Amino acid sequence: MDLSKHEGAEPASGKPYPYVTRLDIRYAPLEVVDVRALVEACTDPWWNQTLCKVNESVVRLGVVQGEYHWHKHDDEDEFFYVVSGRFLIDLEERTVDLAPGQGFVVPKGVRHRPRAPERTVILMVEGAGIIPTGD
Repeated sequence: MDLSKHEGAEPASGKPYPYVTRLDIRYAPLEVVDVRALVEACTDPWWNQTLCKVNESVVRLGVVQGEYHWHKHDDEDEFFYVVSGRFLIDLEERTVDLAPGQGFVVPKGVRHRPRAPERTVILMVEGAGIIPTGD
């Protein structure tokens, strides 16, 4: 797999997912992480970039609009933090509605579907080995 970009295939259709997910680590330790410049340059509707590694976790930036697919991560928790916009996380029994300045942890093994009704900027913290499209 090309570590600079992860697309994967949709399980049912075999077609590539319509997301751009960059798994390369963009910033090394002691470098300034320029989130604003990355957000301003983004033209994709659902885009993720790994910003940096912190111990055994990574911090990812997402610029998203629309729906992701239902999925889960068997061995990893995910933390989502909203920088701007509105971010919804559908769980099987409820929907979590996050505004700027709010965050939420989806525990490992919990099926979920992220959605953004408008262009939204999020930060994610997750284990470095996580498969973004789910297990």
